[in-house]
This record gives sequence, structure tokens and C-alpha cells, in this order.
Amino acid sequence: MTEHLTKETFLNKVFNYEQNKEWNFNGELPCIIDFYADWCGPCKMVAPILEELSEEYAGKINVYKIDTEVEQELAAAFGIRSIPSLLFCPKDEKPQMAQGALPKPALIEAINNVLLKSEVAN
Repeated sequence: MTEHLTKETFLNKVFNYEQNKEWNFNGELPCIIDFYADWCGPCKMVAPILEELSEEYAGKINVYKIDTEVEQELAAAFGIRSIPSLLFCPKDEKPQMAQGALPKPALIEAINNVLLKSEVAN
């Protein structure tokens, strides 16, 4: 189940950029953050895939959505210029941004290589 974040929930669940200059992940599980807008066609293509992945990887990752029209400050904080933009946040490393509507196999690869790398290695 994907969850929509506001600035307030983002600061609590992902990264409090008001208090920290350096990246410091607050989440319990690695996550994907989908920066999207309702008018964006490619965003609509990615949304059901992210829903599926949130169910397939339930308990391993969280999938969050941020409406760039509503949360303009969050979009600006991450320099979002094109959507969809997906921010992959592993627990112990810096986040990685991917832009564009990625197909499901590419998203699975990113989840395994970026978010769950330590689990896959074990």
C-alpha cells in the first residue's frame, strides 16, 4: 500500500532536512518516494506498478508518494524538475534519484541493487 506524504510526515519518516544538512534517513525500512502530479501521464503509468511492488515487497520496503503540486517545498528541496522522479532511499547509504517512468523490471532491479543490497548479499 503506497502512502502519501506531506512535508510533516516526510520530515518524520524519511529525512528532516530542516535539522540536518547531511542526509540522515529516519525510516525503519528502505523506501521509494514517487514525486508525481495528477496531470502527468507517465506518472499514471508508474503508479499501478508501484502499488504492485509495495504489496510484493511488503515488510521490506515502503513506497511513498509526494504530490509535487501540493508539496512544492519538498519538490524544491530535492530539485525535482521533471516527473515522475523516484527517490530510492536505502537505510545506510545516500539516496539515489531516477527520473522517468521506469518499467517494472528496472524498478525491481533498483529495489534489489539499491534498497535491499545488503539483504540480497546475505
